[in-house]
Amino acid sequence: MIFIAIASLLIWLGLLLFWGQFWLGVRLSPNEKKLESYPNIWAVIPARDEADVIADSLGSIFQQDYPGKLSVVLVDDNSCDDTAKIAQETANQFKKNQQFNLILGHPLPEEWKGKLWALKQGIDYAKQQALAPDYILLTDADIQHHSSNLTELITKAETENLDLVSLMVLLRCQSFWEKLLIPAFVFFFQKLYPFKLANNSQSFVAAAAGGCILIKADTLDRIGGIASLKNSLIDDCTLARKVKSNQGKIWLGLTEKTISLRPYDSLKSIWDMVARTAFNQLNYSWLLLMGTILGMALVYLVPLLAVIWGIVTQNMPVAIIGLITWIIMSLAYFPTIKLYRLFPLWSFCLSGVAFLYGLMTIDSAIKHLRGKGGFWKGRVYQ
Repeated sequence: MIFIAIASLLIWLGLLLFWGQFWLGVRLSPNEKKLESYPNIWAVIPARDEADVIADSLGSIFQQDYPGKLSVVLVDDNSCDDTAKIAQETANQFKKNQQFNLILGHPLPEEWKGKLWALKQGIDYAKQQALAPDYILLTDADIQHHSSNLTELITKAETENLDLVSLMVLLRCQSFWEKLLIPAFVFFFQKLYPFKLANNSQSFVAAAAGGCILIKADTLDRIGGIASLKNSLIDDCTLARKVKSNQGKIWLGLTEKTISLRPYDSLKSIWDMVARTAFNQLNYSWLLLMGTILGMALVYLVPLLAVIWGIVTQNMPVAIIGLITWIIMSLAYFPTIKLYRLFPLWSFCLSGVAFLYGLMTIDSAIKHLRGKGGFWKGRVYQ
């Protein structure tokens, strides 16, 4: 047991010292520099059954302070609710009919994922217009953008000659299950894809957050367009990897001002979100699944178990090593807890949270085995 406890401690020390300071993240600092000219931007929004949030999301796009030309195309992806109607009413309310374009999406081809098919239709439409896009904003229908978001993104891209700029938006964190599980979702993402490494052109790490991605139109063309991603469940990171592998420069950061409106009020809603793509993240490998579960147990569960085991058996060295590791782990988690403005004691829940995420990952594999993997908005993606 003492060797297992020491192994867990050494892993955490290695992560903190050599893995891109993943726990700190990176933030987009406002840049007061004014550009000589501002490129044309087309915001492409795929929307499927988003009647509850589309007015706030689309309204935030219409209220951008962007000095350049901004056009919007919303692709209604065969919604069963009033998404399209509310979107058009929102455009009327803000008097943005000249800026707004509504497309009713075509039926989903068998080889495509729904969101990507909707994005392709929106991008194709934008390229056919007289004022073609220099940059394309890929954003979800549940994202509420801060009024200066586009200006800050384009300034970052232009001043640093970046091909892709992406923000991990602030996810909703109000219910008990959101407070328990959502910050950990962001923490695990940062641990998989340390932002500093993703932003380093010399590193193999590449990642983006699909809720808010600004990409150069010619860069998207160079990698084969959205069609090159059509089979991807984790499309944002796949896009970033393709850009970076084609000598493109990417940047990913956190934001507190642009937020997600999507609620996750129950354990089931978060469970389904994670289980939808977790096994895909492991390349559908049962060997990787076993290694991941064992690794999560060693990294996240052993510190707490070592404390309990050491106290019960009166083996103080094991208890002390476990306690030190548990404290280190909790301190690494604290910046994410602070980002979501939660009470600091939530930091000490990471072992239990990781246990739940491990179960979600196993469930993702089981769903895949049963032919029910990748379920989203009434569709099942094999």
